Amino acid sequence: MRLTRQSNYAIRTLVYCAVNEPDLSRVADVAKAYNISELFLFKLIKPLVEAGLLATVRGRHGGIRLGKKAEDITLLDIIRLTEESFALAECFEDGSDCPLVGECDLNGALREALGAFFEVLAGYTVADLASKKRSIRDRLGLTAIEAVSAPMH
Repeated sequence: MRLTRQSNYAIRTLVYCAVNEPDLSRVADVAKAYNISELFLFKLIKPLVEAGLLATVRGRHGGIRLGKKAEDITLLDIIRLTEESFALAECFEDGSDCPLVGECDLNGALREALGAFFEVLAGYTVADLASKKRSIRDRLGLTAIEAVSAPMH
């Protein structure tokens, strides 16, 4: 299984916001840190906001921040939101024409593997990934960026 760029950058964006707390993060700064387009990032942010994982603050000094505590956002939350399908084989897809779907040992093994994958992702949070805050801030260039602060609601 290979995760999409959308999942990869969603996780990175949430980690960026976590290490930049309590300050707001500017979309332009996040895009620059990860060398991605702002347009791609804006498209990615929308479902994260709708799911409550990110919050936006509008206005001249606006930006983005975590919508929940970093400890409360699991990798599984993000991956389920950003991945379209977890079909590991054709027989996982709706409308599969395999006559062995209910009896196949491969299907059972793949379901078990997917369950283990989900279990591991559920065990890690954005806070875990942001735990080396100081070195991550340095690598993302946050020490050189003037962060924008806004009161938390």
